[in-house]
Amino acid sequence: MTDIIRCDWCGNDPLYRDYHDQEWGVSIYDSRALFEKLILDGFQAGLSWITILKRRETFISAFDQFDPEKIAAYNDDDVERLMNDKGIIRNRLKITSTIKNAKIYLEIEKEEKGAFSRFIWSFTDGKIINNNWTSMAEMPTTSKEAIAMSKALKKRGFGFCGPTICYAFMQAVGIINDHLTSCHRHPDNL
Repeated sequence: MTDIIRCDWCGNDPLYRDYHDQEWGVSIYDSRALFEKLILDGFQAGLSWITILKRRETFISAFDQFDPEKIAAYNDDDVERLMNDKGIIRNRLKITSTIKNAKIYLEIEKEEKGAFSRFIWSFTDGKIINNNWTSMAEMPTTSKEAIAMSKALKKRGFGFCGPTICYAFMQAVGIINDHLTSCHRHPDNL
């Protein structure tokens, strides 16, 4: 049996490997799922993704399954509840930003159901960007599409959505395929 070749970043942690093999780079089109992932990527700012991944289930529970309508209605008591939840990243600015982001998400979705997904995918005209990196050293931390997404989100009032966060988000939700060419998850290897 041959060893499976993966992108270098996932290392040997079974949780990280499973995330790499089953989720990272798989295209997501559901608006609510995209919202959840964008919020989690915002919480990751300054941390490693494995930190968020290990706490993801607690995040989901603490933030009402990332239901934007419920989050948009959070008040000061909810902020304090979250600040006291040791299972999540207790950063007041990230928590209050999540509430504001939920309200903006709802504004976008009010245009029509699925509008948030179309908005997110519009930065690549609805197409997947398939890169062909042979090493992690080649992989950028941002792109013109991520910069455009960041600017558009910030213009609407979103927080924690800088170009690097947007690029990581685009990778994670399959808008940008950055599996290394040697990785078993690269399209040429599937």
